[in-house]
Amino acid sequence: MNYLIVILFSLFLNFSFAQSTPYELSKGKETATYQQAIDYYRLLDSTYREITIEEIGITDSGKPLTIIKITNSISGVNKCRVLINNGIHPGEPEGIDASMMLARDLLKNKKINKFLDKIELYIIPIYNIEGSLHRSATSRVNQNGPIEYGFRGNGQNLDLNRDFIKCDSKNAELFATIFQKITPHLLIDTHTSNGSNYQYTLTYVATQKDELYSPQAVYFENNLIPAIANSTKSLGFEMIPYVNSRKTIPNDGIDGFFDSPRYSTGYASLFNCLGFMVETHMLKEFDKRVKATYSFLLSSIIIASKDAETIIQLQADADTSTIFQQEFPISYSQDTSQFAELNFKGFTAKYKESKVSGKPRLFYDESKPIQFPVRFYNEFVPNKIIIKPAAYIIPQAYQKVIKLLNCNGVEMYELVKDTFLIVESYKIDSFKTFKLPYEGHYYHYQVYTTANIDTINYFRGDKVIITNQKTNKYLVETLEPEAKDSFFSWNFFDGVLNQKEGFSDYVFEDVAADMLKKNKTLKDLFEKKKLDDAKFASDGNAQLDYLYKQSIYYEKTHNRYPVTRILSESQIPKQILSY
Repeated sequence: MNYLIVILFSLFLNFSFAQSTPYELSKGKETATYQQAIDYYRLLDSTYREITIEEIGITDSGKPLTIIKITNSISGVNKCRVLINNGIHPGEPEGIDASMMLARDLLKNKKINKFLDKIELYIIPIYNIEGSLHRSATSRVNQNGPIEYGFRGNGQNLDLNRDFIKCDSKNAELFATIFQKITPHLLIDTHTSNGSNYQYTLTYVATQKDELYSPQAVYFENNLIPAIANSTKSLGFEMIPYVNSRKTIPNDGIDGFFDSPRYSTGYASLFNCLGFMVETHMLKEFDKRVKATYSFLLSSIIIASKDAETIIQLQADADTSTIFQQEFPISYSQDTSQFAELNFKGFTAKYKESKVSGKPRLFYDESKPIQFPVRFYNEFVPNKIIIKPAAYIIPQAYQKVIKLLNCNGVEMYELVKDTFLIVESYKIDSFKTFKLPYEGHYYHYQVYTTANIDTINYFRGDKVIITNQKTNKYLVETLEPEAKDSFFSWNFFDGVLNQKEGFSDYVFEDVAADMLKKNKTLKDLFEKKKLDDAKFASDGNAQLDYLYKQSIYYEKTHNRYPVTRILSESQIPKQILSY
């Protein structure tokens, strides 16, 4: 792809001064502000017919989230839809500036404009608008430029790259709206890395292949990623997977990044969209980082244009597979017995005495570049697989859950009358909770449940979701409580974890004694528990609580997960099937 070098050289040198970006005018020292970016796209919109601008809705900042669409008007062509998301962390702004230049160059340069014949390009100029408005020169102490930049947190001080499932921000709700409206085939989210020092300017996180539809994963790993890597290398930016070191330095191996659905690329994979997080190296000059990002974006568009029919067909096949798929993994573990070997270009890692603590401290000697083999551990295997139900039922009381399902393209039906249904329900047996809040939540993890068959009274207006949809992966990841980023994990159902009624021990003593007198099976279990558990045997209140929870007085909703499962199609209410 040597011709790409000529293209890139001409693009960087032969731009119209009237259409140059703030980054270019500052000679690579500054990044565009929010208003400069929006004004720049409006300038392009007034000049070229291939670009349109749409304001989707109001973000947490009170300002609108803007989406840019660029494509050639050719009828009868099924185009590959590429979505570029910039400024999710506005202190990592390379994509903001690279996308502005890319948009202009695609519109005016005939050498690359032709690639829009098979591409619909969508650009979010700045996603975290609130963070971009809080500019400073000090919030990223390890980063080499630009002069000023935005802040990682949004208006609620949330990290928006942890918000794609829980949607605490208006930004995330709007992103879901955009994503479902566009239904992209390829998502590129632009970032700057933290961590080790090495020779590469350009690294990337790719959608975890083990979460993808198998033919998609094969194309992604064997065709798309290598083609982009070859292209960026020909443009002067060799790239490598994100350097997620297993230990302190990369020499000990690199772990693949498992992007659960809270992250942009993990969220995209729920809808069979291929995703990248571009991660340029924080210690390289800002100008070099912007050009590296530009090279990745341009390369991706060129290759996606050439492979458009393949990418489109693979996603369509994946959507069909998702509709009929019966088994869904909901948690994974890393398989450390498998790895690839990378020829890693790093710097010699050394230790010297810290001037602060007097203890040994790490530093990288950039005067001594080295190459050495590094193991890349990027194989993950499911450690829990669930069989999807015929349908889920969600009580209408859980309006935020219902709203998010709507935003994400899930089809739901309403019960038209009060109905008793036989369902599978989960009892929350145990879980752990973060001691401190994480992104506004006391997140639950290591969740374990027991399934029971119950007859429950549902009401007119409660929601039934039949699992014959291409959104099935999203449904399973959010509605199965043991999934890592389930709505349960993010505290949407915490009300069921608190017991609402109880007993007075001096009154219930007589009831408990009568229960043991009349129920020999219960008495035997009770006596065995006392023999097996010395702490229980010495605690009278614990014994009363145990018997209370075996009684008819104990509330059935305590620890019963509210979203239930209809196991067979024959049990779906006829009032739903007749829609």
